[in-house]
Amino acid sequence: MTFSILDASILSPLAATLAWMIFPLLVGFGIYLFPRLDRALSISVAFTSLLYGLWQLLEQNQLSFQLIDSFGVNLLVDELSGYFILTNAIVTAMVILYCWQQNKNNFFYTQLTILHGSVNAIFICADLISLYVALEVTGIAAFLLITYSRTNKSIWVGLRYLFVSNTSLLFYMIGALLVYQTHGSFEFSGLAEAPPEAIALIFLGLISKGGIFVSGLWLPLTHSEADTPVSAMLSGIVIKTGGFPLARLALAVEELSVLTQLLSVGTAVLGTSLAIAQRDTKRMLALSTISQMGFILVSPTVAGLYAFAHGIAKSALFLTVGKLPSRDFTVLKQTPIRLSKWIIITAAGLSLAGFPLLIGFNAKALTLKQLDSWHGVVLNIVTVGSAIAMAKLIFLPVYNDLKPFPKKSQLQLEKPSIKQSPALPKTATYAVVLLVITLVAASTLHIEDYTIIGIAKALGKVGLGILIYQILTSKLPLKISQTPEKLEHLIGGMSLMLILLFWIAVG
Repeated sequence: MTFSILDASILSPLAATLAWMIFPLLVGFGIYLFPRLDRALSISVAFTSLLYGLWQLLEQNQLSFQLIDSFGVNLLVDELSGYFILTNAIVTAMVILYCWQQNKNNFFYTQLTILHGSVNAIFICADLISLYVALEVTGIAAFLLITYSRTNKSIWVGLRYLFVSNTSLLFYMIGALLVYQTHGSFEFSGLAEAPPEAIALIFLGLISKGGIFVSGLWLPLTHSEADTPVSAMLSGIVIKTGGFPLARLALAVEELSVLTQLLSVGTAVLGTSLAIAQRDTKRMLALSTISQMGFILVSPTVAGLYAFAHGIAKSALFLTVGKLPSRDFTVLKQTPIRLSKWIIITAAGLSLAGFPLLIGFNAKALTLKQLDSWHGVVLNIVTVGSAIAMAKLIFLPVYNDLKPFPKKSQLQLEKPSIKQSPALPKTATYAVVLLVITLVAASTLHIEDYTIIGIAKALGKVGLGILIYQILTSKLPLKISQTPEKLEHLIGGMSLMLILLFWIAVG
């Protein structure tokens, strides 16, 4: 349904949508007036988004709002928006619950709430200029959260993120102006008549924001060095602010779907290859996010469900892995982790690998059904690679923390080594457990995907990945250079991507 501001029938859905959009901003700044209620106010915003997202998915109505005229603000709310909004709500709520017993001040919750609201705005924008504003606000809020600890390293990582973000949005804005010059408006549909340079500039801006292909190599350092709950927000939902518009554009302009698929397949291969070779847990998860962004975009019609599956699983992984005794796999192989943490890590990791009974299986199955032969072959191979990467976490040594403290002879380690793996606080445990429950519960809503052939294929790919890890990967001294992640190389990589995109757009 498409509405203008003068339609009487629009008043109710428009009022609900605008109230939902404005609420996070009002609450975010209102937290300073009621600092003792910061956590409660923040989680109320996430709960509101949860209701709005569920309402949209259950109603399955496409609502298109034109607030001013063809040159003004256009909003589009549909099933795709609903999945992304729901993901944002759950991830934000669980991050707040995770931090409930930590000493986070009201500044943290203010920025988290504003970030949540600006991300929601991106998921319903249907014009290039409104999207630009929402992306800018999201970038600033994310920067303030990355630098929250105020250490020299966090400030540098935050500034680096802000610089890359603003550079990419500069390219995007130039492309948007070229679309306006050609089409006379900022509507997404204008890209169908836009010159190739406009398409190349807009795509460069969005793939850089979304961690796509080589333009996303800023992501590993940023996501791995941020505070644990911030890493969960960045990989769980914020990174999708660049991918969502690409999926929307591919659906709105059919000619762009070929370009999107090429970038998606390349992204999935690159991210998985680098993740397998990583020795650092958080960097491995960050590189896995790059790979999963490729899966999200390769089939825009299933992008919402896949983004949901990835966001829930990846936030659970970051929230748990961030509390392990070390980030070095070499150290972790010598230091058993708690069984309670291992269960969370295994469930979330298997979901990303496409294991049955978890929503990741359904998302992968639906995605692969939409692809032609060569896309499907490549992404099936990448799925095996995802299983190899997740096996690095799944096969870490474990001790049962649900029983009395084990004897030294059982572990062949000193007790101080075991104590390096602290238990999660009670509310943090609730958060990660609820995320895993969501992975299982959401899978039950797609029973039709559980065919004998589908289950056999999924188990075969996961089993093959685990076999390759046990026989080969776990014994190889894998190491990759981080030189391409340096700031000067990132900007150079963006320039090369612009040339490649222009060449593809012209073709």
